[in-house]
Formats: sequence, structure tokens, C-alpha cells
Amino acid sequence: MRIPATSAVVAVGLSLAGLTASAQTIQINQQNKTIAISTSDEATATADIAAITIGFEIYKPDYESATAEAGKTSHAVMEALHKAGIDDKSIESKTQSISRNTTFDEKENASQRAQRLFHAEQSWEITTSPQHAGAVIRLAIAAGANESGQIDWRLADRKALQAQAAANALVKSRAVASQMADGLHVKLGALIYASNETPNAKIYFRRSTETVTVSSAMAVEVPIGPPLEIRPQTIREEATVYAVFSIE
Repeated sequence: MRIPATSAVVAVGLSLAGLTASAQTIQINQQNKTIAISTSDEATATADIAAITIGFEIYKPDYESATAEAGKTSHAVMEALHKAGIDDKSIESKTQSISRNTTFDEKENASQRAQRLFHAEQSWEITTSPQHAGAVIRLAIAAGANESGQIDWRLADRKALQAQAAANALVKSRAVASQMADGLHVKLGALIYASNETPNAKIYFRRSTETVTVSSAMAVEVPIGPPLEIRPQTIREEATVYAVFSIE
């Protein structure tokens, strides 16, 4: 387990003290005795949004048939998602293209290559609840989405997790300052200053800052058989705080 780094500065006699109103910085004076701590900690939560990549890829011998097949598949996937209760606010286009194919397998003969002269692809990002992720993937694949399943795990209330990480770091800073005060045979006083030293948001798995709508209703039955067993991942936020405590 990784232990977040902690650093401390002890000032006795000449010390870091009060916060100025204009510059928002700690000034040095000879009136106060303080302990300054810089420490990091984290907070974790289970993702409550699944952002799923749904898409298809097809090959055809000519542009017209590639266009027709892509349009047919595109409409079929959208219809399946809408019937499943996924609204348009939860569907965002990612990629779409129809072009001449320039990549062939070396083992393909001329006849096989002739059937793959044009390439069409399209993909979307679907946001839903984690418990419905498997069903959404299954429905989309049944409708023709043969390039589907990647999930970007997200958290709806990121700010709350960030605040919790900062709070944890502040609690840790007081514990470290208290130990230092005991070692100096002084009494730790009140917190007189605290700030986010580096307000970085460290997310493991992928990051998202936008507002999303989560569809929770699945209005139709999925194809026969159980969907994929999918479990939401853990999201972590790390915060570093700088805290100054008085010494009594």
C-alpha cells in the first residue's frame, strides 16, 4: 500500500504565522510559534456511472453497399437502445467514417480483398448505471454493434470525493503535527491556516468532468441468456493540503 508523502516545517521563535488579507500568504514574524505541515491523502468511491463505447465496423466491396449497410446498422443500434430506455441525452456520437480500405490481411486472396474494398465504422458513448451495463452491451451487439464493450467508469459527484480527500489530508496533517508537538514538549494549538497546496485530481481508471444523464430504466427484455457480469471499478481522488497550527 502506498503511503502519501508528508512534509513538515517547525518554526519556534521566528515562525510562520497569520494570513495576510491581500496577498493570501503566510508571513514570518516573531510573535507566534507554529508547526506547518504539508501532507497528502486520498478518498475512494465505487463508480456509479458506466460510459460504454458502442460501435460497429463493416467491410463491403463498394461505397454504395458500405453506406447502405452502415445506415441500416446505425439505425438498428439506435432503435435497440431507445427501446431499452436509453434516452438521447445519454447517447453521444464518437466516431463515424466510410472510406476505402487500405489494410488487408496478407493471407487474403484477390477475391477476398475485392469484398473488403470499403470500410465503414461508427461508435457512440452510452451512459447508464453500472447494473445495466451488461444488458446495454448485449442489446447493442444483438443489433449489429460488433465493436462494443469498453467502459469508462465515472462518479457523478466528483466534487464530494475531492472534498473528502482534502478533509482526510487535513486530519492526517493534525495527527502528524500533534506527534511533532509531543516531541518538542509543547502543546499543539488551533489550526490557523489551511489550503490546497496542489489541487490535483488523481483518478485511477478514467477521468470525466462533464455532467451526464444516467439511464436506469431497461424497458425491454435482453436476448436469451445472462448478460456479462460487470462490476464497477473504484475511483480515487488524491489531495495535498498545507496546514499551519499554532504552538501553545
